[in-house]
Amino acid sequence: MRKAEVKRKTEETDIKIRIDLDGVGKYKINTDIPFLSHMLELFSKHGGFDLEITAAGDVEVDHHHLIEDVGIVMGEAFSEALGDKRGIKRYGSFILPMDETLVMVAVDLSGRPYFVYNNFPEMKVLNGIEFDLWREFWKSFAFSLKCNLHMNLFYGLNLHHIAEASFKAVARSLKEAVSIDERFKNSIPSTKGII
Repeated sequence: MRKAEVKRKTEETDIKIRIDLDGVGKYKINTDIPFLSHMLELFSKHGGFDLEITAAGDVEVDHHHLIEDVGIVMGEAFSEALGDKRGIKRYGSFILPMDETLVMVAVDLSGRPYFVYNNFPEMKVLNGIEFDLWREFWKSFAFSLKCNLHMNLFYGLNLHHIAEASFKAVARSLKEAVSIDERFKNSIPSTKGII
């Protein structure tokens, strides 16, 4: 039963996330940013995670607060659902093409936060959202989950394709990392005995 429900309410945002790591990719997502909702829907579908998200925020001020806080809460939900991480494969990676775009992601559910985000566009705007806010989303997610998350854009032109390929590649990498290795299902995947 690798499930979790996490809520976070601040003066800027109000977020609730439910996740089932062993789902089938069902989602019910409603945020105040339609493009964020779309990215989270495809994340759920391609990761095979059942995901319910409601997220409201002061988007009339800026998109930053809501995008960053959803990343924080989603990382917390993953962490809670993983528990002591017994039996997981721990590592996952994926190279994902989307038309002219190619993105590579690697993840280690190590219990130590580290984040690398190479060659992605800066100072661009997609659907009224500063593209750099996706870096903030994934950084918040990685630090909240306490994982190593490495994201590399090899090449790409269309901003929508770059964002979508990134969400799909992270989802596929996490799908591998959280999956149970049946040979070691009762052990922690570390010589330390804890992650």
